[in-house]
Amino acid sequence: MITASIQPTFTAWRSKARELLRQGVRPEQVTWGDVNEGAGLLLEEAPGTYATAVPMEIKVPPDFLSLAASVCAHTDERRWAILYRLLFRLTLGGERHLLHLPSDPDTRLCQVWAKAIGRDIHKMHAFVRFRLIGQDEQTGREQFVAWFEPTYRIVRLAIPFFEKRFAGMDWSILTPDECAHWDGERLFFTPGMDRSQAPASDAHDDLWRTYYRSIFNPARLKVQAMQSEMPQKYWKNLPEAQIIRELIAGSQERVQEMLDTPERPAKPIPDNEYIRSLHERREGP
Repeated sequence: MITASIQPTFTAWRSKARELLRQGVRPEQVTWGDVNEGAGLLLEEAPGTYATAVPMEIKVPPDFLSLAASVCAHTDERRWAILYRLLFRLTLGGERHLLHLPSDPDTRLCQVWAKAIGRDIHKMHAFVRFRLIGQDEQTGREQFVAWFEPTYRIVRLAIPFFEKRFAGMDWSILTPDECAHWDGERLFFTPGMDRSQAPASDAHDDLWRTYYRSIFNPARLKVQAMQSEMPQKYWKNLPEAQIIRELIAGSQERVQEMLDTPERPAKPIPDNEYIRSLHERREGP
């Protein structure tokens, strides 16, 4: 039996899975596990455990690599073993169409995990709130920091969105598992940290609350749908969440006020040549 202990990343799993697959090691011959962040790859094996090296070229479907990158960000301890079994079946097992069989238990479970990762990435994109902490004296670029608590280890999957959208400012996104930093030229990562090391509120929080008030429509309020899209676990890190209960409590009064407000008279259609031509074209000959 082979014990493969790896860092909990897609890169580490892919490297070890590739090594095992080239030696023809069957899934039932491997016990997978995590090692602490910063530790190296470990491999314990009994003499003669490896089979003869596979002579054929191994082709891995691109769809599997995309799926594996998502699944590796999950936290279920079974993910390494199931991913390797799926990989073995797709390649050496000859089941090339396995990913198109949603009834297969391995395929179905990996797809469920991948969907959970996708939802978590979406929440990170939606609920990260940057706070201004200073300005670089040399470059003059403003520096921002955000704290976020994802459910899974999704930082590296979610970060390209922020790198592209906020390329013009220096920022750091801090999470318990891993932190991402952008200085205008390069993206780099550091180990995770505690919530106490994140920045406190600043003036930008008031801007978020002002914006949220401006877009809040009491006439279209659906509390359950809102809580489904914005779960309360994220509220403690959202500046606008401080006024949600206030807005909900006053929603009926605001709706009644809207109903009691007389409608504004419709403005007459401007009389110009272009508008007349549009009406003539619509009405026809």
